[in-house]
Amino acid sequence: MINYQNLVNDLQDTDLVDYAQYWPRAVEKKLAGFTHGYLEQWQQLMKDLPQLETQQLNLKDSVSVGSAEQLDQQLTAHQQTQFIEQLKTLAPWRKGPYDLFGINIDTEWRSDWKWNRLLPHISPLKGRSIIDVGCGNGYHCWRMLGEQAKVVLGIDPTQKFLAQFGVIKRYLGADLPVHLLPLGIEDMPALAEKEGVDTVFSMGVLYHRKSPIDHLYDLKALLKPGGELVLETLVIEGDEQAVLVPQGRYAQMRNVWFLPSAAALSLWLKKCGFKQVEIVDVDVTSLEEQRATQWMEFHSLRDFLDPVDISKTIEGHPAPRRAILVARL
Repeated sequence: MINYQNLVNDLQDTDLVDYAQYWPRAVEKKLAGFTHGYLEQWQQLMKDLPQLETQQLNLKDSVSVGSAEQLDQQLTAHQQTQFIEQLKTLAPWRKGPYDLFGINIDTEWRSDWKWNRLLPHISPLKGRSIIDVGCGNGYHCWRMLGEQAKVVLGIDPTQKFLAQFGVIKRYLGADLPVHLLPLGIEDMPALAEKEGVDTVFSMGVLYHRKSPIDHLYDLKALLKPGGELVLETLVIEGDEQAVLVPQGRYAQMRNVWFLPSAAALSLWLKKCGFKQVEIVDVDVTSLEEQRATQWMEFHSLRDFLDPVDISKTIEGHPAPRRAILVARL
């Protein structure tokens, strides 16, 4: 599922080239620690998926490949139904949407809306090396390549996300310089002081970390001098000292530790040594942006909010509000 040779080749002429042999060892160590057999099941699925050919690829405005007409030319109606059923074995599909030969994988999150909010505010990605921390199934990694990034390395330890990414890459192009490794940020190598990548993304991760300041330092350590951090996370309203620490769950999530205000998060970044810190977007998550679909049939945002007052979570906390901050070294 992971082509290490392509990964090594893509890291040439980047500051990560000296660590190219580290990644296969780190991944194999991580995979050896997995305790269930889902990975083998998904690897078999990869072998069973149909071979489909196209030169039609769009990563600039969406993540799509091929067309419905091309699917009709290559698969019978019965085979198309089988193909959709195969893709749905990887449900829930949370980040997207994807379009595979006219099949719309309508994911829980409209991740393209977040991308459209942040893109005007970040440095152009053309020619840049990127690490996307907690990338999920890699949706935004493909959008980064659509902006002509040189190489994109996504990390996320969830096996199902790795499998979903593997399916998408199979049809978008196995040789494209986008890679997802089933690793967490704690598995990253200790880079030399002047080494690192041009841009680091951390979206939807900070509130899951027990020590958010340590997470910011870990993100900083992945950047080269002059590099840029794009940070997106849950926030609350308030001044530089406002922080919510949920005693129990937050919007039914168990592992939510710290929800600062955007102003407090800006202060944290500055204390960690970041410069030119900007709050570029603050947006209340809508029921249209996060919802259940045929590709993610479990409970979603509507179920996590107070049924009488959707400005509050079901626990009585402020409803999800997300901020995007851009910071540079």
